[in-house]
Amino acid sequence: MCDDLTEADNAAYLANLSVNRRRFAVMGAGAATLATIPGCIAKVADQTPALAVSGRVVSIATPDGVTDAWFVAPTTGKHPAIIMWPDIAGLRDAYKTMATRLAGAGYAVLAVNHYYRGAKAPVLDSLMAWRTPEGQAKLKPLISALTPAGTIRDASAYVAWLDKQAEVDTARRIGTSGYCMTGGYTVRTAAAVPARVGAGASFRGGGLVDPKAGADSPDALLAKTNAAFLFAIAQNDDAGAPGDKTALKAAAAAAGRPAEIEVYPAQHGWCTIDAPIYDEVQAEKAWSRMLALFKANL
Repeated sequence: MCDDLTEADNAAYLANLSVNRRRFAVMGAGAATLATIPGCIAKVADQTPALAVSGRVVSIATPDGVTDAWFVAPTTGKHPAIIMWPDIAGLRDAYKTMATRLAGAGYAVLAVNHYYRGAKAPVLDSLMAWRTPEGQAKLKPLISALTPAGTIRDASAYVAWLDKQAEVDTARRIGTSGYCMTGGYTVRTAAAVPARVGAGASFRGGGLVDPKAGADSPDALLAKTNAAFLFAIAQNDDAGAPGDKTALKAAAAAAGRPAEIEVYPAQHGWCTIDAPIYDEVQAEKAWSRMLALFKANL
Protein backbone atom coordinates (compact mmCIF):
# COMPACT_ATOMS: atom_id res chain seq x y z
CA MET A 1 0.00 0.00 0.00
CA CYS A 2 1.15 3.54 -0.68
CA ASP A 3 1.58 4.50 2.98
CA ASP A 4 4.09 6.72 4.78
CA LEU A 5 6.56 3.89 5.31
CA THR A 6 6.46 2.89 1.64
CA GLU A 7 6.88 6.49 0.53
CA ALA A 8 9.84 7.00 2.84
CA ASP A 9 11.40 3.80 1.56
CA ASN A 10 10.91 4.88 -2.06
CA ALA A 11 12.40 8.29 -1.31
CA ALA A 12 15.49 6.65 0.16
CA TYR A 13 15.73 4.32 -2.83
CA LEU A 14 15.52 7.24 -5.28
CA ALA A 15 18.16 9.14 -3.34
CA ASN A 16 20.61 6.39 -4.22
CA LEU A 17 19.81 6.49 -7.93
CA SER A 18 20.60 8.91 -10.69
CA VAL A 19 17.08 9.82 -11.80
CA ASN A 20 16.43 11.63 -15.06
CA ARG A 21 13.65 13.99 -13.99
CA ARG A 22 13.29 15.33 -17.53
CA ARG A 23 12.18 11.87 -18.64
CA PHE A 24 9.21 11.91 -16.27
CA ALA A 25 8.20 15.43 -17.31
CA VAL A 26 8.18 14.44 -20.97
CA MET A 27 6.29 11.24 -20.13
CA GLY A 28 3.61 13.17 -18.28
CA ALA A 29 3.03 15.52 -21.21
CA GLY A 30 2.80 12.58 -23.58
CA ALA A 31 0.31 10.86 -21.31
CA ALA A 32 -2.06 13.80 -21.39
CA THR A 33 -1.85 14.01 -25.17
CA LEU A 34 -2.31 10.32 -25.90
CA ALA A 35 -5.26 9.96 -23.57
CA THR A 36 -7.28 12.71 -25.23
CA ILE A 37 -6.74 12.05 -28.94
CA PRO A 38 -9.67 10.08 -30.43
CA GLY A 39 -8.56 7.22 -32.65
CA CYS A 40 -4.96 7.34 -31.42
CA ILE A 41 -2.64 4.40 -32.03
CA ALA A 42 -1.25 2.75 -28.92
CA LYS A 43 1.64 0.28 -28.89
CA VAL A 44 1.52 -2.90 -26.85
CA ALA A 45 4.42 -4.56 -25.08
CA ASP A 46 5.02 -7.29 -27.65
CA GLN A 47 5.24 -4.69 -30.46
CA THR A 48 2.45 -6.27 -32.48
CA PRO A 49 0.39 -3.75 -34.48
CA ALA A 50 -2.04 -1.95 -32.19
CA LEU A 51 -5.61 -1.13 -33.03
CA ALA A 52 -7.04 2.34 -33.58
CA VAL A 53 -9.04 3.31 -30.51
CA SER A 54 -11.40 6.03 -29.35
CA GLY A 55 -12.10 7.16 -25.79
CA ARG A 56 -14.77 9.19 -24.04
CA VAL A 57 -15.74 10.36 -20.58
CA VAL A 58 -18.76 8.45 -19.27
CA SER A 59 -21.06 8.48 -16.23
CA ILE A 60 -22.23 5.29 -14.57
CA ALA A 61 -25.03 5.04 -12.02
CA THR A 62 -24.24 2.98 -8.92
CA PRO A 63 -26.25 2.36 -5.74
CA ASP A 64 -24.10 5.04 -4.08
CA GLY A 65 -24.14 7.77 -6.73
CA VAL A 66 -22.70 8.39 -10.19
CA THR A 67 -19.18 7.37 -11.17
CA ASP A 68 -17.27 9.43 -13.70
CA ALA A 69 -14.95 7.25 -15.78
CA TRP A 70 -12.89 6.99 -18.97
CA PHE A 71 -14.07 4.40 -21.50
CA VAL A 72 -11.80 3.56 -24.42
CA ALA A 73 -12.09 0.77 -26.98
CA PRO A 74 -11.07 -0.16 -30.53
CA THR A 75 -13.01 1.78 -33.14
CA THR A 76 -14.35 -1.37 -34.80
CA GLY A 77 -15.64 -4.72 -33.57
CA LYS A 78 -16.57 -6.09 -30.16
CA HIS A 79 -13.98 -6.89 -27.52
CA PRO A 80 -13.56 -8.30 -24.01
CA ALA A 81 -14.05 -5.64 -21.34
CA ILE A 82 -11.59 -4.60 -18.64
CA ILE A 83 -12.28 -2.62 -15.46
CA MET A 84 -9.19 -0.63 -14.48
CA TRP A 85 -8.92 0.64 -10.91
CA PRO A 86 -6.30 3.44 -10.60
CA ASP A 87 -3.85 3.79 -7.73
CA ILE A 88 -4.15 5.94 -4.61
CA ALA A 89 -3.87 9.22 -6.56
CA GLY A 90 -6.98 8.34 -8.55
CA LEU A 91 -8.10 8.59 -12.17
CA ARG A 92 -5.93 11.04 -14.13
CA ASP A 93 -4.08 11.37 -17.44
CA ALA A 94 -1.58 8.61 -16.59
CA TYR A 95 -4.35 6.04 -16.18
CA LYS A 96 -6.25 7.29 -19.21
CA THR A 97 -3.08 6.65 -21.18
CA MET A 98 -2.60 3.20 -19.66
CA ALA A 99 -6.23 2.37 -20.45
CA THR A 100 -5.74 3.64 -24.01
CA ARG A 101 -2.71 1.42 -24.48
CA LEU A 102 -4.63 -1.60 -23.21
CA ALA A 103 -7.52 -0.82 -25.55
CA GLY A 104 -5.01 -0.84 -28.41
CA ALA A 105 -4.30 -4.47 -27.54
CA GLY A 106 -7.94 -5.33 -28.26
CA TYR A 107 -9.94 -4.57 -25.11
CA ALA A 108 -12.82 -2.28 -24.16
CA VAL A 109 -11.40 -0.58 -21.06
CA LEU A 110 -13.23 1.29 -18.32
CA ALA A 111 -10.90 3.29 -16.05
CA VAL A 112 -12.98 4.41 -13.08
CA ASN A 113 -12.87 7.18 -10.49
CA HIS A 114 -13.10 5.18 -7.28
CA TYR A 115 -13.39 8.46 -5.32
CA TYR A 116 -16.63 9.47 -7.05
CA ARG A 117 -18.55 9.56 -3.76
CA GLY A 118 -16.68 12.69 -2.79
CA ALA A 119 -15.10 14.22 -5.89
CA LYS A 120 -14.89 14.07 -9.66
CA ALA A 121 -11.63 13.10 -11.34
CA PRO A 122 -8.93 14.18 -11.39
CA VAL A 123 -8.57 14.76 -7.66
CA LEU A 124 -4.80 14.91 -8.14
CA ASP A 125 -2.92 15.34 -11.40
CA SER A 126 -0.08 12.94 -10.60
CA LEU A 127 1.18 10.39 -8.10
CA MET A 128 3.77 12.95 -6.96
CA ALA A 129 0.92 15.13 -5.68
CA TRP A 130 -0.01 12.43 -3.16
CA ARG A 131 3.28 13.09 -1.41
CA THR A 132 2.38 16.70 -0.65
CA PRO A 133 0.43 17.81 2.45
CA GLU A 134 -2.19 19.33 0.15
CA GLY A 135 -2.56 16.08 -1.77
CA GLN A 136 -2.96 14.02 1.36
CA ALA A 137 -5.49 16.48 2.75
CA LYS A 138 -7.58 16.02 -0.40
CA LEU A 139 -7.37 12.25 -0.51
CA LYS A 140 -7.64 11.09 3.09
CA PRO A 141 -11.36 11.98 3.48
CA LEU A 142 -12.08 10.27 0.16
CA ILE A 143 -10.15 7.17 1.17
CA SER A 144 -12.05 6.95 4.44
CA ALA A 145 -15.32 6.76 2.49
CA LEU A 146 -14.24 3.56 0.72
CA THR A 147 -15.48 0.21 2.02
CA PRO A 148 -15.24 -3.38 0.80
CA ALA A 149 -19.04 -3.52 0.43
CA GLY A 150 -19.01 -0.29 -1.58
CA THR A 151 -16.38 -1.68 -3.94
CA ILE A 152 -18.50 -4.78 -4.47
CA ARG A 153 -21.52 -2.61 -5.33
CA ASP A 154 -19.44 -0.48 -7.67
CA ALA A 155 -17.96 -3.48 -9.47
CA SER A 156 -21.40 -4.97 -10.05
CA ALA A 157 -22.62 -1.67 -11.53
CA TYR A 158 -19.57 -1.39 -13.80
CA VAL A 159 -20.02 -4.92 -15.13
CA ALA A 160 -23.70 -4.24 -15.85
CA TRP A 161 -22.81 -0.99 -17.64
CA LEU A 162 -20.09 -2.60 -19.74
CA ASP A 163 -22.41 -5.38 -20.85
CA LYS A 164 -24.67 -2.75 -22.42
CA GLN A 165 -21.95 -1.14 -24.53
CA ALA A 166 -21.78 -1.81 -28.26
CA GLU A 167 -17.99 -2.19 -28.10
CA VAL A 168 -18.14 -5.05 -25.57
CA ASP A 169 -18.29 -8.71 -26.54
CA THR A 170 -20.59 -10.19 -23.89
CA ALA A 171 -19.74 -13.69 -25.05
CA ARG A 172 -16.27 -13.11 -23.59
CA ARG A 173 -15.51 -12.75 -19.91
CA ILE A 174 -14.44 -9.50 -18.24
CA GLY A 175 -11.02 -8.74 -16.77
CA THR A 176 -9.90 -6.26 -14.14
CA SER A 177 -6.67 -4.58 -13.05
CA GLY A 178 -5.81 -2.66 -9.90
CA TYR A 179 -2.84 -0.72 -8.60
CA CYS A 180 -1.63 0.07 -5.09
CA MET A 181 -4.66 0.46 -2.81
CA THR A 182 -6.93 -0.98 -5.53
CA GLY A 183 -4.94 -4.16 -6.09
CA GLY A 184 -7.36 -5.99 -3.83
CA TYR A 185 -10.29 -4.46 -5.71
CA THR A 186 -9.53 -6.90 -8.51
CA VAL A 187 -10.46 -9.79 -6.22
CA ARG A 188 -13.54 -7.96 -4.98
CA THR A 189 -14.59 -7.33 -8.60
CA ALA A 190 -14.21 -11.02 -9.43
CA ALA A 191 -16.17 -11.95 -6.29
CA ALA A 192 -18.91 -9.42 -7.08
CA VAL A 193 -19.85 -11.01 -10.42
CA PRO A 194 -18.08 -14.40 -10.59
CA ALA A 195 -20.04 -15.53 -13.64
CA ARG A 196 -18.68 -12.61 -15.69
CA VAL A 197 -15.21 -11.78 -14.36
CA GLY A 198 -12.55 -14.21 -15.56
CA ALA A 199 -9.23 -12.57 -14.68
CA GLY A 200 -7.73 -10.08 -12.25
CA ALA A 201 -4.29 -8.43 -12.29
CA SER A 202 -3.05 -6.78 -9.10
CA PHE A 203 0.07 -4.60 -9.20
CA ARG A 204 1.78 -3.91 -5.82
CA GLY A 205 -1.64 -4.30 -4.26
CA GLY A 206 -2.21 -3.25 -0.67
CA GLY A 207 -4.28 -5.16 1.88
CA LEU A 208 -4.39 -8.39 -0.09
CA VAL A 209 -3.88 -10.32 3.12
CA ASP A 210 -5.67 -8.48 5.92
CA PRO A 211 -6.47 -10.48 9.06
CA LYS A 212 -8.47 -7.53 10.44
CA ALA A 213 -10.83 -7.71 7.48
CA GLY A 214 -11.71 -11.34 8.12
CA ALA A 215 -14.01 -12.72 5.42
CA ASP A 216 -13.72 -9.43 3.52
CA SER A 217 -9.95 -9.78 3.03
CA PRO A 218 -9.11 -10.32 -0.66
CA ASP A 219 -7.28 -13.57 0.05
CA ALA A 220 -10.39 -14.90 1.80
CA LEU A 221 -12.58 -13.78 -1.12
CA LEU A 222 -10.65 -15.84 -3.67
CA ALA A 223 -12.93 -18.78 -2.93
CA LYS A 224 -15.92 -16.72 -4.11
CA THR A 225 -14.38 -16.00 -7.51
CA ASN A 226 -14.20 -17.94 -10.74
CA ALA A 227 -11.15 -16.14 -12.12
CA ALA A 228 -7.42 -16.49 -12.69
CA PHE A 229 -5.10 -13.94 -11.08
CA LEU A 230 -1.79 -12.16 -11.39
CA PHE A 231 -0.32 -10.74 -8.17
CA ALA A 232 2.75 -8.65 -8.98
CA ILE A 233 4.46 -7.58 -5.75
CA ALA A 234 7.05 -4.83 -5.24
CA GLN A 235 10.28 -5.81 -3.54
CA ASN A 236 9.87 -3.26 -0.74
CA ASP A 237 6.27 -4.33 -0.12
CA ASP A 238 7.49 -7.90 0.15
CA ALA A 239 10.23 -6.85 2.55
CA GLY A 240 7.60 -5.25 4.79
CA ALA A 241 5.22 -8.21 4.70
CA PRO A 242 7.17 -11.26 3.51
CA GLY A 243 4.45 -13.67 4.57
CA ASP A 244 1.79 -12.20 2.32
CA LYS A 245 2.95 -13.97 -0.84
CA THR A 246 2.91 -17.31 0.97
CA ALA A 247 -0.55 -16.63 2.35
CA LEU A 248 -1.80 -15.66 -1.12
CA LYS A 249 -0.40 -18.83 -2.63
CA ALA A 250 -2.07 -20.92 0.05
CA ALA A 251 -5.39 -19.12 -0.32
CA ALA A 252 -5.37 -19.48 -4.11
CA ALA A 253 -4.52 -23.17 -3.86
CA ALA A 254 -7.27 -23.75 -1.29
CA ALA A 255 -9.78 -21.93 -3.51
CA GLY A 256 -8.64 -23.77 -6.63
CA ARG A 257 -7.86 -20.47 -8.34
CA PRO A 258 -4.94 -20.17 -10.77
CA ALA A 259 -2.63 -17.42 -9.52
CA GLU A 260 0.73 -16.16 -10.74
CA ILE A 261 2.41 -14.60 -7.71
CA GLU A 262 5.79 -12.95 -8.14
CA VAL A 263 7.97 -10.44 -6.33
CA TYR A 264 9.45 -8.00 -8.86
CA PRO A 265 12.89 -6.38 -8.40
CA ALA A 266 11.26 -2.96 -8.36
CA GLN A 267 9.84 -0.51 -5.84
CA HIS A 268 6.21 0.17 -4.92
CA GLY A 269 4.73 2.21 -7.76
CA TRP A 270 6.92 0.80 -10.51
CA CYS A 271 4.08 0.13 -12.98
CA THR A 272 2.45 3.58 -13.05
CA ILE A 273 3.85 5.81 -15.78
CA ASP A 274 3.77 9.08 -13.81
CA ALA A 275 5.42 7.60 -10.71
CA PRO A 276 8.95 8.81 -9.86
CA ILE A 277 9.78 5.18 -9.10
CA TYR A 278 8.51 3.95 -12.51
CA ASP A 279 10.72 1.11 -13.78
CA GLU A 280 10.25 0.65 -17.51
CA VAL A 281 11.86 -2.80 -17.78
CA GLN A 282 9.91 -4.31 -14.91
CA ALA A 283 6.73 -2.44 -15.84
CA GLU A 284 6.88 -3.92 -19.33
CA LYS A 285 7.36 -7.37 -17.86
CA ALA A 286 4.31 -6.91 -15.63
CA TRP A 287 2.32 -5.53 -18.58
CA SER A 288 3.19 -8.56 -20.70
CA ARG A 289 2.11 -10.91 -17.91
CA MET A 290 -1.21 -9.07 -17.66
CA LEU A 291 -1.77 -9.40 -21.40
CA ALA A 292 -1.00 -13.11 -21.18
CA LEU A 293 -3.47 -13.49 -18.29
CA PHE A 294 -6.24 -11.73 -20.18
CA LYS A 295 -5.56 -13.60 -23.43
CA ALA A 296 -5.78 -16.96 -21.68
CA ASN A 297 -8.85 -16.29 -19.56
CA LEU A 298 -11.16 -13.81 -21.32
